[in-house]
Amino acid sequence: MVVCGDDGLAHRLAAELRGVYGEQVTLVVPPSERGVLPPVVGRARATTAALIDRVSAAVNRGNGTATAEPVGNGHVVEAAEPVESVLAEAGVERAAALALVYDDDETNIRAALTARRLNPRLRLVLRLYNRRLGQHIEELLDQAAALAAGDGDGSGFDASTTVLSDADTAAPALAATAVAGTSKVVQTDGLLLRAVERTPRPGQVAQPGLATLALLSPDGAETGGEHGPELLPDAAAVRAATGRGSVVLEQVSYAGPELPPARGAVAFASLFSRRLRWSLAGMVGCVVALAVALWLVTGMHPLSAFYLTLLDLFAIDDPAIGASVGRQVLQLLSGLVGLLLLPVLLAAVLEALGTFRTASALRKPPRGLGGHVVLLGLGKIGTRVLTRLRELHIPVVCVESDPDARGLATARRLRVPVVLGDVTQEGVLEAAKIHRADALLAVTSADTTNLEAALYARSVRPDLRVVLRLYDDDFATAVYRTLRAAHPRASTRSRSVSHLAAPAFAGAMMGRQILGAIPVERRVLLFAAVDVGGYAQLEGKTVSEAFRAGAWRVLALDTGVSGGRREEPAAEEAYEDARPVAGAGLVWELPDNYVLRGSDRVVLAATRRGLAELLGRRPRERAGA
Repeated sequence: MVVCGDDGLAHRLAAELRGVYGEQVTLVVPPSERGVLPPVVGRARATTAALIDRVSAAVNRGNGTATAEPVGNGHVVEAAEPVESVLAEAGVERAAALALVYDDDETNIRAALTARRLNPRLRLVLRLYNRRLGQHIEELLDQAAALAAGDGDGSGFDASTTVLSDADTAAPALAATAVAGTSKVVQTDGLLLRAVERTPRPGQVAQPGLATLALLSPDGAETGGEHGPELLPDAAAVRAATGRGSVVLEQVSYAGPELPPARGAVAFASLFSRRLRWSLAGMVGCVVALAVALWLVTGMHPLSAFYLTLLDLFAIDDPAIGASVGRQVLQLLSGLVGLLLLPVLLAAVLEALGTFRTASALRKPPRGLGGHVVLLGLGKIGTRVLTRLRELHIPVVCVESDPDARGLATARRLRVPVVLGDVTQEGVLEAAKIHRADALLAVTSADTTNLEAALYARSVRPDLRVVLRLYDDDFATAVYRTLRAAHPRASTRSRSVSHLAAPAFAGAMMGRQILGAIPVERRVLLFAAVDVGGYAQLEGKTVSEAFRAGAWRVLALDTGVSGGRREEPAAEEAYEDARPVAGAGLVWELPDNYVLRGSDRVVLAATRRGLAELLGRRPRERAGA
């Protein structure tokens, strides 16, 4: 794997590929990176710093040449720009994948075109901010790879091109962290799945969830080898694993109250504020009291008394000259009530007009709402997070200070309640019902605003789950540790964009079929979407026959691709026994006798070595892999 970049994302991505996937990585960085490293936290900084410190000091900065030195499980190449000579020095011609994550779109596009020419079978991952241009570039590079593969044998190679942006990759991770509270998540077909560790309890049978992914080490130590975790165990191993913890796969779903459905017409009660409704009710009561008094004083018919009261109220009736004193007093009172009614009616008209104008635009948080997610900021990333949360049917209340924010149109279309106001002002979070929320997602562009909102929310709800988007990785780590120390029982996550984007970029470098990875102690499980056709280990076999303990396991069938239906009665009956997941095209818990056909597309869990064997790639010899 080759990673080229000029900021913290490149370092984080290189560490992700080495630490999670166990790949050999060549990192290409500008010469200036030698003196000042970007803010990268933890393992990423330690690894990349060690690599760069051991690079030879002789770097020719004038003619763009590069200097490289092998270090451990990777290389570092220093170069000002990723020109053809630099890419050749980094080994692009022999690499399996190349990630171009420079901050400049033009630099990434130019390097991608050069790399595709040097190695048509190379998987490309580009970081582009212009999404429309990215779609055209992706089609162009895929077409070039397809034409090059037609000249020879392209079997066993995945020369795909994937264009990603920070917002598209960080937003799902932020949504997953807010909902699941863990980073061990995989997203597929609109579903959010998480791996949960379950400790054995005496006399209690652990629920397997959607699937049992692993059995933890017997002694609880994160060791490899014979006493390490057992990945993808069979049913017999699970039954025999007494006293051992397990890792099971669960679907993350929302079980609380849903937002009220959007209605086409505006409710009458929502036209006027509560104070105005009470004012109107008081005026109606006064009119009724005056009509009753006139009826009792004059003895006329009640309807006539009510009619005369209304005439007096609107100053239409003649003065009651020569009438009784009681009639004259009631006429004066009616005229006074009419003067008071005029501003109330004017306020009602103005409020009704304003409500009609904004009813289709922004909604207010409904009364009694609870268990929702409060989302701060509707910018580029906030809009993506909002869309993802609503895809998961999670109720959301947004807070935005800019009335012209780009995400307000999305909130209007999704009928999501929005509170317009500065989150640092008192009462704004209360209007979003933060005291009854399940989580707070602070994704504004200002770190101090996110931090201030999180601290204030903690003062209101000490047990509230908080997720902060922070630009600097060091700052994010310091905030996380401090909040965890101050509120040890609450869930707190502070993440930088590079930290959140790196797993998605790494998964794309492994191939388009990779959905994600979940670490289990010192090992890792990969989740992939695979077309059954062409794989002898899957095609024509039942689900039980296709399962190989410790290597791979079929988890679900994608009915959106294959349709999931059969002509044969036996297969049709077997499919009906499966468990569909609402809101997705995936069917889980397939019966063991379901036969996989070539047109099927399945989601499977596999080890690195097992997936390499299944896809026909050479597994890397690595200790503990």
